[in-house]
Amino acid sequence: MAQEDESVASPGKEIRKLLQDHGWTQDDLARILKRPLPTINQIIQGKRAITPDMAIVLAAAFGTTPEKWVSMEATYRLSLAKANPDPVQKRAKLYTYAPIKDMQRRLWIKQTDAIEEQEQIVCQFFEVNSLDEEPIITGVMRESIQSSKLNPSQKAWCFRAKHLAKALYVNPFNKMASNQILSQLLELATYPEETRHVSKILANFGIRFLVIEPLSSSRIDGAAIWLDATSPVIVLSLRYDRIDAFWFTLMHELSHILHGDASIDDALFSDGVQIPSIAKDDIERRADEDAAASLIPPDKLSSFILRVSPLYSKDRINRFANRLKIHPGIIVGQLQYRGEISYSANREMLVKVREIVANSTVTDGWGRIVTTNVNQGAKNVIKKEN
Repeated sequence: MAQEDESVASPGKEIRKLLQDHGWTQDDLARILKRPLPTINQIIQGKRAITPDMAIVLAAAFGTTPEKWVSMEATYRLSLAKANPDPVQKRAKLYTYAPIKDMQRRLWIKQTDAIEEQEQIVCQFFEVNSLDEEPIITGVMRESIQSSKLNPSQKAWCFRAKHLAKALYVNPFNKMASNQILSQLLELATYPEETRHVSKILANFGIRFLVIEPLSSSRIDGAAIWLDATSPVIVLSLRYDRIDAFWFTLMHELSHILHGDASIDDALFSDGVQIPSIAKDDIERRADEDAAASLIPPDKLSSFILRVSPLYSKDRINRFANRLKIHPGIIVGQLQYRGEISYSANREMLVKVREIVANSTVTDGWGRIVTTNVNQGAKNVIKKEN
């Protein structure tokens, strides 16, 4: 039996006192309660806990309340407990700070049962000295990501992007070449297979590009982050495997980079539907407008709508796409966003590109894991899911 805390009144002591006050023996109490004498004796000695039923009959016998006995019993048993709360508090803090299980499953951090080692691993991942610090995703550009506004899964996703991006080798960043970047990227927007060249083109202009599958509790489409003032990174989740979603998100994040923003976009699309710009702040609206305009000149899209609406046949969409030298799925996406056609219309034009992009880009997730080497950079290890 655990050693009794003398500072805590036990139910047994209280019963002895009340028996003395009433001039009763333990046998008298057993007869009054219609309980076996050994049961009464064990309760008084602290060997048996007072149950709710026993609390009710004790209260009736001594003119008290059942709550008194339940509370006294709980306080007494708690005083005997020897569990150490410190490790539990540390683990709770750790699991509040980061999605530990998901990060271990994705091999972002090592799994260990030693709480101190696990805390050190997490601090190293988030580049902080302790879990009392707020991790800094980026802080060098005009519009910086406020990590306090992100949930733990989104923070972890961003830091995974930072770690992988550091291992990528690209040319020096040339912001002044924005027109060249856009024109070369748009040359790829006609055919899905051409998306395999996106990573190379961005690297030529000094922009690191990678794909990271979002964690289970994270709704995120893309981010524009900076390793330092001259090292931009675009990372996409590709959670929606559609050509229009890929190109719009890519151009949206590129707009942030070219304007010197840092942004994590968790609401570009909801259930595959693009979120209206009116629900966003000025910077996000600007990035939306830039992305849409870079893919389809607004005047040409407006002209097409005036001429064709509401009869958007596949043939007319394809002919318009051919004139613009852009994939028809991108036009379908813009028409859906503008409310010109329903989101169930022309779905077959929204072809998949995730596998094409992943095969030519450093991709973490979607059946792949990434290993990094200081001398070799980041590279994919393809691990197909069962």
